[in-house]
Amino acid sequence: MVGWAIAVHGGAGVDPNLPTERQEQAKLLLTRCLNLGISALQSKAAAIDVVELVVRELETDPIFNSGRGSALTEKGTVEMEASIMDGPGRRCGAVSGLTTVKNPVSLARLVMDKSPHSYLAFSGAEEFAKQMGVEREENDYFITEDNVGMLKVAKEANSIVFDYRIPTTGYESCGVGVESPIRMNGLPISVYAPETVGCVVVDSQGRCAAATSTGGLMNKRTGRIGDSPLIGAGTYACDACGVSCTGEGEAIIRGTLAREVAAVMEYKGLGLQEAVDFVIKERLDEGQAGLIAVSKTGEVAYGFNCVGMFRGCASEDGFMEVGIWE
Repeated sequence: MVGWAIAVHGGAGVDPNLPTERQEQAKLLLTRCLNLGISALQSKAAAIDVVELVVRELETDPIFNSGRGSALTEKGTVEMEASIMDGPGRRCGAVSGLTTVKNPVSLARLVMDKSPHSYLAFSGAEEFAKQMGVEREENDYFITEDNVGMLKVAKEANSIVFDYRIPTTGYESCGVGVESPIRMNGLPISVYAPETVGCVVVDSQGRCAAATSTGGLMNKRTGRIGDSPLIGAGTYACDACGVSCTGEGEAIIRGTLAREVAAVMEYKGLGLQEAVDFVIKERLDEGQAGLIAVSKTGEVAYGFNCVGMFRGCASEDGFMEVGIWE
């Protein structure tokens, strides 16, 4: 028996001028999701069930970039993706290109539990959703007024980087006109919307699990797939730990960031926080990202190399923290 631990995130790379009201809304949601997970863990729920439960809650609330409230493609539509992984046996499921599934993380869970595959995408994933009878909505359900406004800003701007969930009025102080320091595959991007959501859990049996969900980048090309559904990049869980990443997807993919945490624990003998710090420092090159992690011994850790990360964590010994900045 070990002590349980849980961490949640709502994205790394937060504009320092994000209105205080939005910061408080985000922290309230993170606290609510932490408490939801804590209650389930206290009721002896398995880690894999808790990460799905918590990420579903994050997908349903439009505060962050997943499910309802997802970032919009260049065509003004939503294409969502998610993954989930169960440490025991390293079972996993992932989905991409979803346009109607209310809770992408649950479809990823069904891919893991009810199909012979690990990853389904676009029309194949939508067809599987119909067969499984999951709750579905018209694409308009996922689109918020804020995101329509931010897409307009993205298309009008030459090069800007900001937290995309900024009110459509009063955004002038939130990074507009700032030369973008972020380049993906050597090319500057017009808008960086890193508010992926994720959850990692270790339960009282020492079982680790992780789940990640996102709408991707604002104004992204249709068909773009980021790190969130990629096992080993955005999500990873094994006997040793569970990890969920957020930030610049292309850098996370190149660094196989989530798997790297487990690898340096195994091969370098690092503790959880040491492993997180090492990976953030040594495996991102010039990329910007963050991650949350738990270990089989009940540790919880996080790290990021950008300006802030929406996160919350708690453990059975009474520790609890919700924050954004360093």
